[in-house]
Amino acid sequence: MNMKSVNAVRGLSIDMIGRAASGHPGICMGAAPMAYTLFKEQLKIDTKNSKWINRDRFILSAGHGSAMYYSLLHLTGFKVSIEDIKQFRQLNSNTPGHPESFITDGIDVSTGPLGQGIAMAVGTAIAEQYLSLKFNKDNNKIIDHYTYVLCGDGDLMEGISYESCSLAGRLKLSKLVVLYDSNDISLDGPLSISMNENIKKRFESQNWNYIKVNDGENIEEINEAIIQAKTSDKPTLIEVKTIIGIGSINEGTSKVHGAPLSIEDVESVKKKYKLSEIPFEVDKEVYNDFATIGEKGHSAFLNWEKQLKEYMKEYPKEGKLMSRLIAGEEIKLEFKKVEEVLASRVAGSRAIDIIAS
Repeated sequence: MNMKSVNAVRGLSIDMIGRAASGHPGICMGAAPMAYTLFKEQLKIDTKNSKWINRDRFILSAGHGSAMYYSLLHLTGFKVSIEDIKQFRQLNSNTPGHPESFITDGIDVSTGPLGQGIAMAVGTAIAEQYLSLKFNKDNNKIIDHYTYVLCGDGDLMEGISYESCSLAGRLKLSKLVVLYDSNDISLDGPLSISMNENIKKRFESQNWNYIKVNDGENIEEINEAIIQAKTSDKPTLIEVKTIIGIGSINEGTSKVHGAPLSIEDVESVKKKYKLSEIPFEVDKEVYNDFATIGEKGHSAFLNWEKQLKEYMKEYPKEGKLMSRLIAGEEIKLEFKKVEEVLASRVAGSRAIDIIAS
């Protein structure tokens, strides 16, 4: 792991937002170390098989940080070219203003409305827990992956995050890890004007594991926190204290939240980050660093394929169902019209029973 790669993510993000004259540089600069650390050290993904069923899922609940996400996808080797990066926020581009799973390779979930990414992550973790219970055998854990989230203060203010996190704690979704970009700044100013909750107590009361990283620039400490989270029997919130827009003349303020940096500020920031003044130029050393992510992920995929063959041979009944699942087979459901008058909740319950079967 190295800060040169972290700063490359920051630099690409700044260039994207500057060229588009629109975007959110603050989170891209402040949260880059934790996002890089997750991709580099922990995330199990294969750039050649981006829909691999047993990959780890990454959900950017704070979807306005999409420039950072696209930078990571491009550098890691997904189908996001440097030309795609230059077309950030342009009509019909491969890099829209917020992440869209049906547009951009490597994105698991479309996000934007704050809080909803966390809720979808809870659903994803429930799916992993359900499938692992249904398919795994003592000698073959064929389903075994994590769901990681990167969220901000705005996500945790939304009611949907309270409800979904409560359910996650109730179900002990231990393979759900949330990285909280805690920078004490919201869209309109200091966080204190709109929220002063004790996040530690809130999540512990919802049966979560809580870890705090005091220095958001310390990639080793962030990595250790994620490793620790993976040993818990509960979902984990890792609060990472960051400085929004770190390096900017407006760092630590709401001014750097949702507006491109000035030309002078970009020049100053790039000097601090030791980056090329040429927009979108990335050092080959950085590409080499990120290439190891794809290589490691593809190796994990190939090992899993061998594991799957053994599973199919030893457990043909479950293997057949697994094949249908991997293929994304469409299942047609038949609903019968009933004449009796039903409460909507009862009708809904019956419909869910048919789907569940």
